[in-house]
Amino acid sequence: MTTLREVLSGVKLRSELLEDGAEREVAGLEYDSRRVEKDFVFFAFPGSRVDGREFAHDAMARGACAVVSELPRPEGFTPPWIEVEHGRQALALAARNFYSRPDERVAFTGITGTNGKTTTAHLIDAMLRDAGRITAMIGTIEYRVAGELRKAVNTTPESLDVIRLAAELEQRGGTHLTMEVSSHALALGRVYGIHFHTAVFTNLTRDHLDFHRTMEEYAVAKRMLFAPSEGPAPRWVVLNDDDPASKGMMPPDSSRVLWYGLSDNVGLENGSKNGLRGENIRSGFDGLHFDLIYEGARQPVESALIGRMNVLNIMAAAGAGLSYGLDLAAVARGVRACPAVPGRFERVDCGQPFLVAVDYAHTDDALRNVIQVARELTQQTNHGRVITLFGCGGNRDRTKRPLMGMAAGELSDFVVLTSDNPRSEDPLGIMNDVMVGLGRFDTPHVAEPDRAKAIRRALEEAKPGDVVLLAGKGHETYQILKDRTIDFDDRETAREILRSFGYEKQG
Repeated sequence: MTTLREVLSGVKLRSELLEDGAEREVAGLEYDSRRVEKDFVFFAFPGSRVDGREFAHDAMARGACAVVSELPRPEGFTPPWIEVEHGRQALALAARNFYSRPDERVAFTGITGTNGKTTTAHLIDAMLRDAGRITAMIGTIEYRVAGELRKAVNTTPESLDVIRLAAELEQRGGTHLTMEVSSHALALGRVYGIHFHTAVFTNLTRDHLDFHRTMEEYAVAKRMLFAPSEGPAPRWVVLNDDDPASKGMMPPDSSRVLWYGLSDNVGLENGSKNGLRGENIRSGFDGLHFDLIYEGARQPVESALIGRMNVLNIMAAAGAGLSYGLDLAAVARGVRACPAVPGRFERVDCGQPFLVAVDYAHTDDALRNVIQVARELTQQTNHGRVITLFGCGGNRDRTKRPLMGMAAGELSDFVVLTSDNPRSEDPLGIMNDVMVGLGRFDTPHVAEPDRAKAIRRALEEAKPGDVVLLAGKGHETYQILKDRTIDFDDRETAREILRSFGYEKQG
């Protein structure tokens, strides 16, 4: 068993740890009072909606031995209360202490960036599994532990969940954990102190300014993965040479940096002579084909993924693979073994004479990229049209709404504007914000706040050779409204509508 003193080793305390409690044995850690058991330490966090101190009595009633919080002790609360400088940082350090620092034995790969995190994580995990490793993956769509699928709660869960999962992986003979690391998680301290073997940067475009307020603050949060304030810097850092923001992610000299990109001079401006680059790119309905070049070697790569944007994701994943000693042939085998990622330009095929693709794109940059992919495909189908359906989420960064409208209006042939997850906002108000940008172009468009009706309208518009892009929700199977959350899946809705049109794929 581990004592309370050992659990809190390294944690910055505001209050003294009393001797009579410091040697008490701790049976577990929790931040959710409903999961507390006898002799657990309960961590109470401040929240935007709920004060964690409200659950302290419940935690003690369930057998907790102490409460840890950055918040002061509530008046009249007599059980042990340990005040710390930062609650989530304290949890991260305590979790590493309690579970004997599994991140020092399991090789962690963290991927951060505005777009591409999920696809890159799936690719890295596929490479490692194809190479015979027992792995875990934490991401937006799902979690995996030694081949077992689990429901994803957050893109990046709390540090306790991450460390607990790594400890479980180690017990099951696993060696590599790949995870998406969101800017929220970095800013809040969910990966504080965790040792990363490899850190990957995809790109930085406008998003989450409702949380970070400025692009500068957003970039600072991302940089925490590469130059952490607690714990060592990653052994390897993989950076996108095509994105200027990568220069701001440069780690300390202790890390080995690998640059990737599409130019002939990958890494040269940044002092590297051995960049990873892609050449001879061919993107079609059957996926991607290109050559991967590294240190003078050339490796043909095939992937079920579609679009040039995924060439960069593949190269980012390849950089991680190289950091673990895989050669280019092993990287290519892993890429080939990775199926299409759910909700990332995922095709809905009922035998219709036009392509329907569902994608998670929910920023203006991501929307531009995915519309460009659709445009490339129409050039192979007698120059069909691109029909784009999208919306913007409520209670999120309003500044990106007109920018998304501009992206859709500039690049599409027909636009259907609808709702995404309106949350507590009026869907029509959100759509009016989008129209500020969409209205700058003469692109034919319709507005329909009911997403199911909007999808039907987009599919009714399609003719042979067209590409219908259903953007914004991707893998999500729900829609968050003002007063409730409903079951809603763009893919299933599109299938039902296509079948009602008489399409049904045979075989």
